[in-house]
Amino acid sequence: MNWITRFISIGDKIKKFLKKRPTVEELEHSSWAPLNCCNSGPLQKSELDNNMYVCPRCNFHHPIDPVTRFNYTFGENNWEEIKPNYNYPDDPLKFVDTKKYTARLKEARKKTKQDCAAMSCVGKLNGIEIVMTAMNFSFMGSSIAQNETNNILTAVNSAIERKCSYVFASASGGMRMQEAGLSLMCMPKLTIAINELKKNKLPFINLYCSPATAGGTQASISSLSDLAIAEKNVTIAFSGRRVIEATVREKLDENIQKSGWVLEKGFLDLELERKEISSVIYNLLSILLNNNSEVNSTSENETPENNKSLSKTA
Repeated sequence: MNWITRFISIGDKIKKFLKKRPTVEELEHSSWAPLNCCNSGPLQKSELDNNMYVCPRCNFHHPIDPVTRFNYTFGENNWEEIKPNYNYPDDPLKFVDTKKYTARLKEARKKTKQDCAAMSCVGKLNGIEIVMTAMNFSFMGSSIAQNETNNILTAVNSAIERKCSYVFASASGGMRMQEAGLSLMCMPKLTIAINELKKNKLPFINLYCSPATAGGTQASISSLSDLAIAEKNVTIAFSGRRVIEATVREKLDENIQKSGWVLEKGFLDLELERKEISSVIYNLLSILLNNNSEVNSTSENETPENNKSLSKTA
């Protein structure tokens, strides 16, 4: 066999190998999940699901979609989706980079089966009614634009109307560049919404979820919570690590911006395993709601004179 024949033979083998590689659709319907967290091969999806998509080998918390998170929090289909009453136009700026923005939205919607990166619902956790919004990192990195903001504002308004607590499961790369200034304008809108929630003395818990929360999301809604909880080893930041390193021209410690490091610096209240989150949220809300009811009952019994003296003291 001469070198030409060998070259052709090798080429045929490569073609056969490439043909055997599974498509995206085949991977989605496969019973096996490829793990990029540790070099130990694939794992049965059922085993990963039973462990709340936390790797049993290295304890890496894999990102999960909103529907899965709602099911873990409230029970299988034991929640009702909250949908906004109106939507903003898909491409207000006619934005094009390597692809049209409309094409990216179409791909993201097909992949996630969501209209936007945010999904909200109402459910009960051991009898406590909660409105919850969860972000889907598979939808353009959970970047926030006008439609995501609309979804969140609708959820916050629903919490105010129902007089219940609000939980924001945050996983986001920040504001969406394809909507430029329009997405940046969403930051004060989110801030105003949370301020309205606080005016009504309703608890707000921010849950930092895998893989990260950064940019304008961190600079607005995610920094305004009464309690800040994080899944294990998630990234919490404003600027990206590489941006900071390029600015200060130094190599940063590997733990910087990780939830454990943020907890040590006092910016985070709790870092939890995913399996602990629901019970901890329930316990925290039980305490907060009981205290609120005591405060409300006390304030109702106070005389106007007492109220004035209290305000002067404050």
